[in-house]
Amino acid sequence: MAESIIHNRDFILFGLQPWDIEIGSNFKNMAMELAKNNRVLYVNYPADRISIIRKKQETRIKNRLETIRTGKNELTEVQENLFVLNPRIIVESINWIPFKNIYNKLNYRNTVLLAREINKAAQNLRMKDAYLMIDNDFLRGFYLPELVDHEKFIFYIRDFLLSQPYFKKHGNILEKKMIEKSDVTVCNSAYLASYAKQFNYRSYDIGQGCDVESFYPSNKIQLSGADELNGIVIGYCGALLSTRLDIELIATVANQNADLQFVFVGPEDEVFKNSILHQIKNIVFTGPKPFQELPSYVHRFDVCINPQLVNQMTLGNYPRKIDEYLAAGKPVVATETPAMEPFRPYVYLSKNAEEFSQKIKEALAEGKNKKLEDERIGFASSHTWEASVGKIYELIGEGSMNDKQKKEVLI
Repeated sequence: MAESIIHNRDFILFGLQPWDIEIGSNFKNMAMELAKNNRVLYVNYPADRISIIRKKQETRIKNRLETIRTGKNELTEVQENLFVLNPRIIVESINWIPFKNIYNKLNYRNTVLLAREINKAAQNLRMKDAYLMIDNDFLRGFYLPELVDHEKFIFYIRDFLLSQPYFKKHGNILEKKMIEKSDVTVCNSAYLASYAKQFNYRSYDIGQGCDVESFYPSNKIQLSGADELNGIVIGYCGALLSTRLDIELIATVANQNADLQFVFVGPEDEVFKNSILHQIKNIVFTGPKPFQELPSYVHRFDVCINPQLVNQMTLGNYPRKIDEYLAAGKPVVATETPAMEPFRPYVYLSKNAEEFSQKIKEALAEGKNKKLEDERIGFASSHTWEASVGKIYELIGEGSMNDKQKKEVLI
């Protein structure tokens, strides 16, 4: 791996999630890993007109407006070699426009304004021959490869966004074209890489990094919230989203196992808040907890679960929480999806509620099994950002591979 690492180059990163997002972000983790050996310019999307009107009290919008007015935090070095750009522009809100030609013209205009800010910042940093990397955003980032100075364009796919109405409205054509024009498309699952290969043979699975160290048993910290859980606990940590988790399956499994306590740690969307789950006696919702407290909850769980709803979004979605569960050495029961196949030797996979209940019983029957714990921890520990970014280095390294060789890598 060491010989393939790219050093002293420039990267320009643009994607869906801003640097000041309040939740974890793959792209931020990748930026920090790239910055260990290169200079990185991480570009936040500017404030759009509707967000300024509707969300003017949100911290992110306030920050963007302050930058526009005063220039404060326009270009900030957040760690060595890693710079965050807040463009001093306001762009138009256009996704509601039904006419393709008008949408495309306004999208191009927005991107011209954004590209000027990016090129200006890159020039101030004396960047040259940069690698342009775009995280999933085939709408707002569509014209950037034509307007931002760069050597190679890398498109990163970590979710099947066309499953969501917002992205599908204009994305059916734009995503395909975005993949086609990339020098390489990298994905965090084999399922998404297979999807992208329909449009560009230079599409590869680079795996997924995960910050699992804090979940290791040796780093376990007991907190009062986790200690207050009683009995045998079947647990889930993460956002509770009705588009990703199977509410009906959860209700059935909880009712089938009334002697077990099911604990869900994380924020709920409105559907979850108003669901039947809140009427089931052996289901507990703790609400959101700071990330640093999550390992204590995971270590309190006897079995960890990921009861996914099977749909276009989740089929190829890499489950970072599974790595966190496994890093704690815990037995895990999860819904079977294509993205879960690499986890099969270490996770109990199920196709329906009945199987899910049975697998929970099998997981509980393990007892304290040091051999299985060590295998799980070892597997999770192999999913590092260093390894994931290292595969990008292999694919874009100057002269390291010709096109024929690249076709054979990571398939």
